[in-house]
Amino acid sequence: MARLFPHALRTLLAAAVLTGAALTGTAQAVPVKEARGAWNDYRCRPSAAHPRPVVLVHGTGSNSATNWPVLAPDLARRGYCVFSLDYGQVGLPGIGGLGPIERSAGELRTFVDRVLSLTGARQVDVIGQSQGGMMPRYYLKFLGGAAKVHHFIGIAPSNHGSTLNGLAPLVRAIAPTDPPAPTAFPALPQQVAGSPFMEKLNAGGDTVPGVHYTVISTRYDIVVTPYQSQFLRGPDVRNVLIQDLCPADLSDHISLGTTDRITHHEIRNVLDPAHATPTTCASALQ
Repeated sequence: MARLFPHALRTLLAAAVLTGAALTGTAQAVPVKEARGAWNDYRCRPSAAHPRPVVLVHGTGSNSATNWPVLAPDLARRGYCVFSLDYGQVGLPGIGGLGPIERSAGELRTFVDRVLSLTGARQVDVIGQSQGGMMPRYYLKFLGGAAKVHHFIGIAPSNHGSTLNGLAPLVRAIAPTDPPAPTAFPALPQQVAGSPFMEKLNAGGDTVPGVHYTVISTRYDIVVTPYQSQFLRGPDVRNVLIQDLCPADLSDHISLGTTDRITHHEIRNVLDPAHATPTTCASALQ
C-alpha cells in the first residue's frame, strides 16, 4: 500500500486544487532512504563517457523514491552519477512539491551546487517530471542556473500551466490569490494556466541561452492539459510526443516518467546522443 499511496495522493491533491481546501490527516510517506539504492552516491565521479551528473526532480505530491524507482537505478547501472532531491515540503512528511515554486527552485539551486562541488563536475543534466519538469526553468531563468545546466529534460511538464480539462476558471474563482491562502499548498494554484506565477515564468520567452531543452509528453495526459501546453518554444528545443515514437504507448501523466521504458530509452538518447539508437515500441525491451 505504501507504494500506491503517492498515486492516490496526487488524485487528492487535484481535488484540493478544485476545492481550494488543504488536505488533512496523516500521510504515510514512503521512506526515501529505502529506494535510493545506487543513486545519491556522493563518492561517484563522472566518467569521460558520462561527464555530467544527472539531477532528477520529482513532481507535485511525490518524492525521489516514488518518482524514480526505474529511471534512477537504470541510469546508475549504465555508469551515470545520479542524484535526486526532495523539495517543497510544507506539512506532509515525505511528500514534496507542495511549497511555493520560487522557494523550491532555490532548493534546487542549493542541491545542484552541492552536487557540482562534491563531484567536481562543471555542469549537470536535469531531468524532471510534471512540476519537476517546469520548476527548474525558474532556476535557469532567475537564479543563475543556466551556466550550470547543460541539458534540461521535462517529462509531462506544467510549462504553461494546466487548464485542468477546462476547470481552471473555477479554481481561480475559488482560490484567486497567488501565493494562495496560508492553509493551501502554494504550488497547486501556481500551476494553473494564467496564474501570475506562470505569466512571470514565461514572460520574455520560454528558454534561456546556453541550455538544451527536451520535452517529452503523452497525448493521454489528463493532468497537465492540453498536453500541447507542455511544449516549449525556443531556438534549442526539441518537443517529443511519445506516441510519435511508439503509437501503442498508452502512458499517462504519472507513468510516463516513473515506469515507461520507452520514455527512458529516449532520455538515454538525449543524455548520450553519440550512442543513440532509434526509440520505437521495441525500446521497452532494452
